[in-house]
This record gives sequence, structure tokens and C-alpha cells, in this order.
Amino acid sequence: MASSNHSGNDGDRKVVLRGLARAESMVQIALAVPLSTIIGWGLGVWLDHKLHQSWIGIVGLVLGAVAGFVQIVRVANHANRSDDNPSK
Repeated sequence: MASSNHSGNDGDRKVVLRGLARAESMVQIALAVPLSTIIGWGLGVWLDHKLHQSWIGIVGLVLGAVAGFVQIVRVANHANRSDDNPSK
């Protein structure tokens, strides 16, 4: 009897872990664009001050946003592959 309870707990753990992994993916998607945009803008502004320019901040902002969107696509593709093959 103890072994049947143990296997039930393993199934419950797998479901909980799968749910946590999905939640982590959703958090990554929610934070990817804003954080990468802020980081790109911050680095651009820093370089503007260092190099006495005024355009690098805007380029950093755009590159940060693009990097965020690329990360969203990567996470979404990974989640899609995981949904197609639930054994992994």
C-alpha cells in the first residue's frame, strides 16, 4: 500500500512542477520586453554621457525592445515544443 501512495505523490509532484515551469515561462514573457527595453535605454544613456552623443540612448531603447521580443519568441517556441511533447 505504501508504494501506491508513493507513486501518487510522484504524479502530484510532476503536475505541480509542470505548473511551476509554466508559471515561470509566463513571468519571463511578462518581464522580457520591459526589462530589456529599460536596460538597453540605460546602457544607451550611459554611453551618450560617456561619448558625448545624444542618439545612442534611442538606439539602445530600440535594440532592447528587439531583444525582448526575440526572448518572447524563444520562450513561446520552447513552451510550444514542451506542450507537443509532454514526456520531457
